[in-house]
Amino acid sequence: MRIVQLTPGTGNFYCGSCLHDNALVRALRARGHDALMVPLYLPFVAEETAVAQDTPIFLGGLSVFLAQKYPRLRRVPAWLNRLFSSPALLRQLARFAGLTSARDLGESTLAMLRGENGRQAGELDRLIEWLRPLPPPEVICLSNSLLAGMAARLKREFHCPVVCTLQGEASFLDELPQDYRTTAWQLLAERAADVDHFIAVSGYFGDLMRSRLGLNTARVTVIHPGIAVENFAPAATPPSAPTVGYLARMHPTKGLATLVDAFLRLQKEKTVPGLRLRIAGAQTGGDVPFVKKLADKISSAGQAAAVDWLPNLDRPAKTDFLRSLSVFSVPATYGEAFGLYVIEALASGVPVIQPRHGAFPEVLAATDGGVLCEPDDPAALAAALRGLLLDPARARQLGVTGRASVVEKFSIAVMAQKTDELLQQVAARSR
Repeated sequence: MRIVQLTPGTGNFYCGSCLHDNALVRALRARGHDALMVPLYLPFVAEETAVAQDTPIFLGGLSVFLAQKYPRLRRVPAWLNRLFSSPALLRQLARFAGLTSARDLGESTLAMLRGENGRQAGELDRLIEWLRPLPPPEVICLSNSLLAGMAARLKREFHCPVVCTLQGEASFLDELPQDYRTTAWQLLAERAADVDHFIAVSGYFGDLMRSRLGLNTARVTVIHPGIAVENFAPAATPPSAPTVGYLARMHPTKGLATLVDAFLRLQKEKTVPGLRLRIAGAQTGGDVPFVKKLADKISSAGQAAAVDWLPNLDRPAKTDFLRSLSVFSVPATYGEAFGLYVIEALASGVPVIQPRHGAFPEVLAATDGGVLCEPDDPAALAAALRGLLLDPARARQLGVTGRASVVEKFSIAVMAQKTDELLQQVAARSR
C-alpha cells in the first residue's frame, strides 16, 4: 500500500510525535508498504536515521511566517521558496525562541486550519504539485489534527482517505490567546469532518478529542505508541546512590519545577541518604531562563553538587542515562496525551512515579510499572519518591513487571501491526 505521512519537524530537538511517526514509517516499510515521510515546517529530528532526510520541507516555517505577516509574499518564485525552505536556514532559525508572538501563533494556526481558504494556500499548492508526479497514495496520514485544514484538498486531489493521529494538540490550542483559542477549536471541529478516521495515542486523549470535536466513537481508534524495546535494557547493577531521573523537555509544563521542589524537600528532611537528581531532555533557547532559575534555586539550597544537568542527549546517551536511575518521574502539569518517556523508562527496568491525570493512569494500569501521586504537589511527589527509594525490593519488582509489559504491549512491532490493519481497513472502505 502506498502511504504518505505528513509530519511537522522541530528543527533542533526531539519530540514525541516525531519519534512516533519516524518509527512508524520505518516499521510500515519493513512490513512491505511504500511509505513516504514528508516533513513540514522545520527539519526533522529523529534518534534513528530520519526517513524523511531526502525529502523537501514543505510549509517551511519561514515561508509560513512571511506569508502570514506579508500577504504579498504568499506567492513567491520557486527559487525564493526553496531558499526559505532550506534545511540549513530553518535549523538556524529553530535555535531562536520568541521569533513568533502569541498573536502570530494564533493567526498562523487559524490560517492552517482554514487550509485552502487560509493564507497558507500557496504552501499547500506547492506540496500537492510535488506529490502529483509520484505514485498516487492510497492513504494520507496527518501527524496531528492541526493539519486537518489540508484534508479536504488532499482528498480531492488524490482521491484517497485521510487518517489523522491525535497526539497532544489540545494543550497547544488551549494555550493560545482566548480570542484565537475559541475560533481555533471551532475551525478544528469543522475540519474534522474532512478526516476519514482518527488514531488516538491513548484512550484518555481519544475521549478528550471526541468530546471537544463532537466525533462519533466509531471514527476514533486507540493505538498506543511503541518504542524499539531492543534499544533499552536494565542496568546490570543498581546505581551506587539512590537516583531520581527526569527525561523530557526542560519546560514548565513538564513539571520539572515540581520535581525539583520534591527533591529539595527530601534533601532537607534527610530521609534518603546520598540522594541524587539527574535531569535530561530537550532544551531550546527559550528554555534557558527557566532552567537557570531552577539551577539557581538548587544552588541556593546547597544541593548543586547532587544534581546533574544533561540537555539534548542522543539515543546512546539517553539509554545510558535511563540505566543510571533508581526511579523516574516527569510530573507534567497538564493532561499528557501519552508520555513516550514513561515506557522508555520502564523498558529500562526503572519504576516510574507520575501524576494522577492525563494518560498516566491508563499507561500504568497497562504496565504495573509504577505509582501515581497527586498532580502539582511537591509534598505528594516527595512522599511517593521516598516510598520507592526506601523500598528497593518493591522498586525493583515494579521495574521488572513494567519492562515485561512494555515488551509485550508497547513495541514498535505491535504499533505498526495495529496501524497497518487499520489503514488497510480505511483504504478498503474508500474504494
